[in-house]
Amino acid sequence: MGISTINAKMVKNAFLAGAKGLSDKKEWINELNVFPVPDGDTGTNMTMTIMAAGREINKEVAALNDPSMEQLAKAISSGSLRGARGNSGVILSQLLRGFTKEIKTVDEIDTTTLANAMVRGTETAYKAVMKPKEGTILTVAKGMADKALEMAAETDDIEVFAQAVIKEGDRV
Repeated sequence: MGISTINAKMVKNAFLAGAKGLSDKKEWINELNVFPVPDGDTGTNMTMTIMAAGREINKEVAALNDPSMEQLAKAISSGSLRGARGNSGVILSQLLRGFTKEIKTVDEIDTTTLANAMVRGTETAYKAVMKPKEGTILTVAKGMADKALEMAAETDDIEVFAQAVIKEGDRV
């Protein structure tokens, strides 16, 4: 059996690695940006947003050897909200805001918490957009959240869960 829970330190490390991964792929994401407005800045704006959250983590919790989930959630949410750039950055910040509202009350995250956090993040992001358009990041987030709920009922292995959710995101 794989990993069934992750603590705040693991979430912090995963978030910072994900932020770096997004930054490394920002030009590729910019090239994907053709709908609804082909402005070619989605990767740049999302990177600026997530890096602001990363800076907040480094400022607020990196020095702590054992940060709490609440401290981490607060840093991710406030950093991404303050650093949000462009429509894609605002949507990303809202995805993170909803996600962190769900995780901040637990010490360890399991597949059920992850699924609920993804759903809450998606709902928060949809509410923040005046006229949501399907075929955007919102559609991908919804598809992944739906798959997360399905997988949480099937497995407690976070690796199996994550692989299936990511595969669904690629498909959507």
